Amino acid sequence: MERKNFLKSLLVGAVSVPALLTACSKDDVTPDATTSGSGTTGGTGGTTGGTGTPGNCTVAPTETEGPFPTKVPASYVRSDITDGKAGYKMTASITIANSNNSCAALAGAIVDIWHCDADGNYSEYGGSGMQSTNYQSVHFLRGRQVTDASGLVRFTTIFPGWYSGRATHIHVHVYSASGTSLKVTQIAFPEGAGTAVAAVNGYAKGLSGYTANAQDNVFSDGVTQELATVTGNTTDGFQLAIALSVPA
Repeated sequence: MERKNFLKSLLVGAVSVPALLTACSKDDVTPDATTSGSGTTGGTGGTTGGTGTPGNCTVAPTETEGPFPTKVPASYVRSDITDGKAGYKMTASITIANSNNSCAALAGAIVDIWHCDADGNYSEYGGSGMQSTNYQSVHFLRGRQVTDASGLVRFTTIFPGWYSGRATHIHVHVYSASGTSLKVTQIAFPEGAGTAVAAVNGYAKGLSGYTANAQDNVFSDGVTQELATVTGNTTDGFQLAIALSVPA
């Protein structure tokens, strides 16, 4: 299902689970910045995996914006995106590099992120067969920042939950300073014993029915360029770090 048709369907009625899974597959995206949507220290659970520092000039894979993109991202310029949502605190540090300039830090880039809450629900959507809880009037766990001289943005958020058909993930849309779309991608989380995913254990839902990266319809072709480093624990919170290279 094309993304534009999928989003249209949200306005006219319920959408089946198969439709959701199709909408979450790899797809093209819209280019408008203003309208598109290792170790454990105390507590329980800490993880390693992926890369949190520049140096790999492989361009990040292009992924779908998904069925729940931010509707007016320019309205949410902020570093703390929790909006009071309950969950384990997480700091997400994302470094953007320019693959067209020997992976030099990309300063002044616009970075939007969004993800689901502890129960697997997204803000700005709901009241349909895809997501029964109606969160159309709120905007939690969505935000925008501009990269500093080191290409870095940092968000305060919560560890994401999960929903049917998808592994734990964060959506990312990177734009140039002028608003040109450079990359839509997603951040994957390390899985298995000793990881943050295992420590959080799906919050109240548990991990029964959880879709692992290897079976996820976005990540199943590999997550090498999308796998974050996640450290920390449930007592003190988690720290996520990843470096993404984009052509600018």
